[in-house]
Amino acid sequence: MASRIFPGRVLCAAWAASLVLAGCAGPPSRTTRPAEQAPAASSTQEAAIPAYRARPGRTRAVIAVVGENSGVEVSDFLVPFAILSRAGTLDVSAVTLEAGPLSTFTDLGSPGFRIETDTTVAQFDAVHPDGADYVIVPAQAATPRLIAWLKQQSRQEATIVTICNGALVAAKMGTFDGRRATAHWSSGATRKKQYPAIHWTPNQRYVADGNWVSTAGVSAAIPASIALVEAISGREKAQHIARAVGATAWSAQHDSDAFSPRLGTTALPLAKVLYTNRWLHGRDPIDVMGATGMDEGTLALTIDAYSTTGRSQAYLVSATGEPFVTRHGLRVLPDRRRMPDSAVPLVTAADLTPVMALDAALNGIMQRYGRATAKGVALAFEYPDFPR
Repeated sequence: MASRIFPGRVLCAAWAASLVLAGCAGPPSRTTRPAEQAPAASSTQEAAIPAYRARPGRTRAVIAVVGENSGVEVSDFLVPFAILSRAGTLDVSAVTLEAGPLSTFTDLGSPGFRIETDTTVAQFDAVHPDGADYVIVPAQAATPRLIAWLKQQSRQEATIVTICNGALVAAKMGTFDGRRATAHWSSGATRKKQYPAIHWTPNQRYVADGNWVSTAGVSAAIPASIALVEAISGREKAQHIARAVGATAWSAQHDSDAFSPRLGTTALPLAKVLYTNRWLHGRDPIDVMGATGMDEGTLALTIDAYSTTGRSQAYLVSATGEPFVTRHGLRVLPDRRRMPDSAVPLVTAADLTPVMALDAALNGIMQRYGRATAKGVALAFEYPDFPR
């Protein structure tokens, strides 16, 4: 666990409280698997993401994925960036508050790799004085400057799209009272207590209400990003993107209760990844090989999954230790060089789509640490398709 506490992510205190309450819960709900959903279902009909309306003089939707330099959740930031950039019909920018690298952290707060982004918010504002059409907000610290910039973008009629517990950042803006929204299941009690005027909505992977779109935990960034492509560029483009990233559907249908701690079903796997694995075993280093042209979502989900086991910490490596450029132009700074004689286990995922990469990581975790640990990671990611 990283020493710094990020209010927008899965915190040990929240998980501990959930585990204590597990015995009071009813029987587990059945998880809805994407493969059981109709692949051709229109996400905009189910989640009511408003169709994009171009502003005068604007031929492409302008999208900013924003991060506070001190740290963003790696999958929350890179998965939407990768999927939206892949569409090829959108103007997508990775934006930081200040110049300099963007630090990342993983689902349980471990430090991740660093990224050199496209631009700062000041540079973005200079190029787009009328504001973005959409601002993607990953889980991160809700700093005053970030809140101020999001309020500015909202006043300029941007739609705020929060990923996972990025919803807590948007909630702190104070402009979305009375709206429907969702976030990671683990923050449910905190959200309801701190922001009671927001209608927190379970059992949807993403929710759209006016100019706020919000998603459930981690893996929900995949269907929500495809749904956003559909809202902007149409169903045919969304189907193309879904196939390209390995998704079978992008429905908002979800069963939130299937992922929270329940005795006899989910409590044990969650306890393993949060507590007992590290208490009993320590954490093994796992090297993940980076490569020029690698999909950002593939990279993020692989690193994130292997760092959520409680048994392992993933490190981004390259053959030279030098930075490399991803599929959509981000410059990524590896943690270290992979030495030819290294005995550290190596994971390669550069040729996989994001969904395939997450499945491969979960399968690799299951082979190395057992089914319960892999299930715990899937539960933490709110990933309904484990195992395939």
